[in-house]
Amino acid sequence: MFEGLFQPMHLLVIFGIALLVFGPKKLPELGKGIGEGIRGFKSAMKEEEKAGQRQTDHGGTPKLTDEAKTNVRSAQDISA
Repeated sequence: MFEGLFQPMHLLVIFGIALLVFGPKKLPELGKGIGEGIRGFKSAMKEEEKAGQRQTDHGGTPKLTDEAKTNVRSAQDISA
């Protein structure tokens, strides 16, 4: 169904449209913001996994720690 969806010509057209919409000065900032959001999300997920493992190691059901909640909120703020 999605075979050949992202061929090089398609990506060039998408990049060209993005260049027209956002302009050459805004594209690097947009890419940087998206990258920071993804990195923040990944780090929050890793910390959440560690916190979940610590919670399950002590027995019982895993619960979000305050630290994990703060990390998830900061990752959401970065991506917004």
